[in-house]
Amino acid sequence: MTILSIVLQSLLILYYLFSGSAKVIGAKYWVDIFNTLKLPQWFRIVTGFVQLAGAIVLIIGYWAEEAVAWAGIWLGITMLLAVLAHIRVKDQFGKTITPVVFLVIIIMLTMINSDGLTLAFS
Repeated sequence: MTILSIVLQSLLILYYLFSGSAKVIGAKYWVDIFNTLKLPQWFRIVTGFVQLAGAIVLIIGYWAEEAVAWAGIWLGITMLLAVLAHIRVKDQFGKTITPVVFLVIIIMLTMINSDGLTLAFS
């Protein structure tokens, strides 16, 4: 595991632990965003649990490196859907750029750890 991988992994763990928890507990910020995106509030809670699960798999990835790439795919799909949700409602660039940046970070991390994807099928 490279230093870059560990740094990106750690950044994502912190983000998704905080973001997922905030979504699940119903922080006003996330309630407002889901209203702006015209998504139901139950979907905010599901999204929060999806992000917390991804963070947990990333934590497991410190010991089982193959888990990192799988978590990257899981969280990458989430961020791709977030980007599409922002585009769908023609949200401001400043609000759309955040999921784009996290998607790019996730893609980088998944590519660095892509060997882990083939281990599952060996």
